[in-house]
Amino acid sequence: MEVVLIQTAPSFLMRCGPLARFALFVLAAFAPFFIADAARADFRVCNGTQNLVGVAIGYRAKDGWITEGWWQVPATTCATLIEGELQSRYYYLYAEDAARGGRWTGDVQMCAAENEFKITGVNDCYARGYQKMGFKEYDTGRQGSWMVQLSDTPGTQESPN
Repeated sequence: MEVVLIQTAPSFLMRCGPLARFALFVLAAFAPFFIADAARADFRVCNGTQNLVGVAIGYRAKDGWITEGWWQVPATTCATLIEGELQSRYYYLYAEDAARGGRWTGDVQMCAAENEFKITGVNDCYARGYQKMGFKEYDTGRQGSWMVQLSDTPGTQESPN
């Protein structure tokens, strides 16, 4: 005894015209790209203040310690500092309020520069022509994405994104 399976399209597809079937095919083909974009992982900083904030980030990479800056984050907006799945567990943040001079700092000393920068290494900052800043450590717990909320009140909020 031989079993023959015949696969047919659902009846609603049979009633649709060729243009509608083509549109459905395109939608199905590109749906993974739309879903992947919506679920994109990253490290974001949101500025909950009423002033422009400059932000620098530090992290461990294959080449060693890296610090990067400055992202200019306008009032009540967010900026993506690292795009894609986070590769490190710990990230370090330093931020300054451009108008009032307030700072979000921590105890981890890393190199920074006055203008846009990407620095490899955290030792000998002054000898290499950089400044030394206190960055705050964020333990992401190996989450794929993370968000830090900067606010005027003490105790910067942090959370998985």
